Amino acid sequence: MPTTSKTDSHPGHFARFTTAAANALGRPGMFLLAAALIVAWAVSGPFLDFSDTWQLIINTLTTLITFLMVFIIQNTQNRDSAAVHLKLDVIMRQLDVKDPTLYDAENRSEEELEREDALITPTAPRP
Repeated sequence: MPTTSKTDSHPGHFARFTTAAANALGRPGMFLLAAALIVAWAVSGPFLDFSDTWQLIINTLTTLITFLMVFIIQNTQNRDSAAVHLKLDVIMRQLDVKDPTLYDAENRSEEELEREDALITPTAPRP
């Protein structure tokens, strides 16, 4: 499977799939479809005598969907985060930010970020 290089402007197959899936699954109509499926499942309960199979249907479906959605969401979030970091780095370079620690702040620990924030916050102008 081809991978996306930093110089390639075309995303890979998985990236295209996850983008399309995230866009489709994030629409209001998909929520309504999911709600309708749950209602249909609940209504079918009396006809299936609320059996173990009836419960297994919804448990299996929701488990599989949740498992797959974790990877779709994580992939789109990773790409979005990388794009935001790239854009922020470009802005920081254009503003001629001299502090090199700010360029890789996302790789620092939470404690380091809190210390840095405490140093910056008192000197930041208030609106």
